[in-house]
Amino acid sequence: MTNLVLPNERVDDLHRKNYKIIQNPEKFCFGMDAVLLSGFAKVKEGESVLDLGTGTGIIPILLEAKTKGEKFTALEIQEESADMARRSVLLNHLEDKISIVTGDIKEANQLFKAASFDVITTNPPYMDNHHGLVNPNMPKAIARHELLCNLEDVIGQAAKLLKPNGRFYMVHRPHRLVDIMTTMKKYKLEPKRMRLVYPYVDKEPNMVLIEGLRGGKPMLKVEAPLIVYKEPNVYTQDILDIYGY
Repeated sequence: MTNLVLPNERVDDLHRKNYKIIQNPEKFCFGMDAVLLSGFAKVKEGESVLDLGTGTGIIPILLEAKTKGEKFTALEIQEESADMARRSVLLNHLEDKISIVTGDIKEANQLFKAASFDVITTNPPYMDNHHGLVNPNMPKAIARHELLCNLEDVIGQAAKLLKPNGRFYMVHRPHRLVDIMTTMKKYKLEPKRMRLVYPYVDKEPNMVLIEGLRGGKPMLKVEAPLIVYKEPNVYTQDILDIYGY
């Protein structure tokens, strides 16, 4: 294991199948949003999955642990993050199930065959050019701000790569919901399920989980709210179940 982990990196336990992930806290570590997306996405037996903007590979590794999907592919533009993801795949002996590809989301349809995936997941940059301070740390800035791709790039590419009736899963911020819905409908990814995530029961939501169906008919199911904390630093049972504690 030691030759897979570089200086300044750490190995974190994912509490699923004894899987672990390599991360560098000085660069970027996965957050709760990725874990919640892995709990919201549905992957059926034998299905193929693509994760757009995978970072260090957290979503495909968790989905492989939680589902009976056949093959998981992950696309990441930052070579340093992609390399870390590949080493995590090797660390967990998942090289037959998970492939990490270095490349640009905007060019995903040139890297993969059209209509070739059953499921596409993404935890894209949340902040457009009008929101938030850009992090001076470039890997974090790319992960959080629409510097290298925007919402339309992600949704447009997903629509090209999904099979008919394929499913699209994304975690994002509620303040972008109008943009999300209109862009999904523009590319015929019909919004089918939505769940808002609240830090506390009496606070405003700070995340939204959404599922779209390629070529689906209009009908949106809004699921029960997902509350993160029942009191400071104490997770609700729903969150504990998703994390696998």
